[in-house]
Amino acid sequence: MALDSTEGSLKERGVRLTRQRQILLELIDRTGAHLDVEQLYRMAKERDPKINRVTVYRTVKMLKSGGLVDELDLMHYEGDQHYYETRLKQEHAHVVCLRCGRVEEFFGEPLQRLRKQIESHFGFQILVARTEVGGYCAHCQTLRAREVQAVRHDAESAAKAPGGAHTRRAHTRPE
Repeated sequence: MALDSTEGSLKERGVRLTRQRQILLELIDRTGAHLDVEQLYRMAKERDPKINRVTVYRTVKMLKSGGLVDELDLMHYEGDQHYYETRLKQEHAHVVCLRCGRVEEFFGEPLQRLRKQIESHFGFQILVARTEVGGYCAHCQTLRAREVQAVRHDAESAAKAPGGAHTRRAHTRPE
């Protein structure tokens, strides 16, 4: 499990694993979600009302600089937010729906083949690979198709209506 390895890495570096750090590591590793610092803070506060925002920010920074967590932007779906996950997970790609924000993790041989192809083609030794793919999930594709159809229908209706798109409008200058 990634959490056990992370805890071991902290101990090797002489970093004391306080109760608050333990809570944050568990949240990052076990929630199954990609959490930003504010989400981490709120969730940690539920477990330990004494934890403060500064501790959360410092701990995340320490874990990131120590190479124990990855910072992700997830296609900037929610602006400049950054999300965190333990680095010791199996290498994977993040598939992000640009409409609803759903994030899926993709593991598998195709990703490893791509990595080997990049190394071979460029003579490059990959140490860390973060892959993000943006698009629309099946549900959002359906919604988008309905919206496009509705816009087309509205445009056709406006064009057919008296005084619709075929009517010329006088252009006036703004005063």
